[in-house]
Amino acid sequence: MASRVQKHQQEVRGEALAGVNKNVKKNAAAGEGKNRRVLGDIGNLVTVRGMEGKPQPSRPITRSFCAQLLAAQAAAALENNKKQVCVNVEKVPAAGVDGVDAVGRKVAVKKPAQKKVTVKPKPEEVVVISPDSEEVVKQEKPVKKKKEGEGSTKKNKPTLTSVLTARSKAACGIANKLKEHIIDIDAADVNNDLAGVEYVEDIYKFYKLVENESRPNNYMDMQPEINEKMRAILVDWLVDVHQKFQLSPETFYLTINIIDRFLSVKTVPRRELQLVGIGATLMASKYEEIWAPEVNDLVCISDRAYSHEQILVMEKTILANLEWTLTVPTHYVFLARFIKASIPEKEVENMVNFIAELGMMHYDTTMFCPSMVAASAVYVARCTLNKTPFWTDTLKKHTGFSEPQLKDCAGLLVYFHSKAAEHRLQTVYRKYSKPERGAVALLPPAKNLLPGGLS
Repeated sequence: MASRVQKHQQEVRGEALAGVNKNVKKNAAAGEGKNRRVLGDIGNLVTVRGMEGKPQPSRPITRSFCAQLLAAQAAAALENNKKQVCVNVEKVPAAGVDGVDAVGRKVAVKKPAQKKVTVKPKPEEVVVISPDSEEVVKQEKPVKKKKEGEGSTKKNKPTLTSVLTARSKAACGIANKLKEHIIDIDAADVNNDLAGVEYVEDIYKFYKLVENESRPNNYMDMQPEINEKMRAILVDWLVDVHQKFQLSPETFYLTINIIDRFLSVKTVPRRELQLVGIGATLMASKYEEIWAPEVNDLVCISDRAYSHEQILVMEKTILANLEWTLTVPTHYVFLARFIKASIPEKEVENMVNFIAELGMMHYDTTMFCPSMVAASAVYVARCTLNKTPFWTDTLKKHTGFSEPQLKDCAGLLVYFHSKAAEHRLQTVYRKYSKPERGAVALLPPAKNLLPGGLS
């Protein structure tokens, strides 16, 4: 037994000496073209790594140390349940290289940690681009495989697009600009079946689409006996009639719409202009009111200027010329919606109605569509009462008009307000000068909206 051990040790020493001689020749040949490295040891030293992979001080190879080394390797293999690495005897490289002992055998040494590549089962590859150099350095480290059930951290990491967008906003000075909140004006009516919250937006889109179909054209040029002042007198009188009969605002605005549309297609003599107004009032009342005024009541209120039969004949004539089309989006349809979008107080509502009725009395407002007049009335009312901001994103969304688009119509309405106190037609002015309507007509107009030609 002892002779076998001695024989084995002699063979090992012989192989080590042969390997050292070969390495010396190899290093001498390699050093001819470049500087030789300094030898760290003479070939009988080995750098041993401990159980945790940390380098241990070099020491000479002795019989006892060789036995300890073999025993430590065997114990480590059993403890970690790893397969024993087969050690092939190769040529010894340069003396003193880690992982090679003096006899030319490779020693199991832990390799430096390499970057692990996690192969995900998903076919798409997710590439995370970090804007900072520090993030890039961190990504070079081995990435541990994420356990199942853990949340994705992709949302928490900034992307290159988000970083560039944030820097662009900061450079433009809009990073801290607050977005104005758009109010849901129908939230309070969700449980109100009559409000039709599910359909109201589509309804008003349709109204704006067809409002120009029911607009009167510029008919004063085709009326030889009627002028703008006569129309203003008629509308002023109809405002008084609607107050005495306590008719709804819907009836008033539909009456004016019927008159303008009829005058657009039919020439009317001066003596029948009031009769047209009475016939239009009767038709609108039947359409909008629960209890419409009787024909005899209209005969009396017109001071018996027209008979019962004349009023009925005029009603038939108007319906025939309008082709029985009475379902049209009037100014009031848009006023109701835009006032709601303004989130008003009672004072604002009264002011809007005053400005709108004042505008209806003047023929010049017929050049604007009903939605434009209604939006301008709301804008003028807010400016008159100094309700800031004068035009909100909520109003812009529901009206479809921006503040610059309302300047022309709003300036015209402010001009009518500025002249209302001294105008000879005072019905609308007196109506809204009463305390029950907030006396809004007595407030000074928003003259900052007046255009240069009307101031």
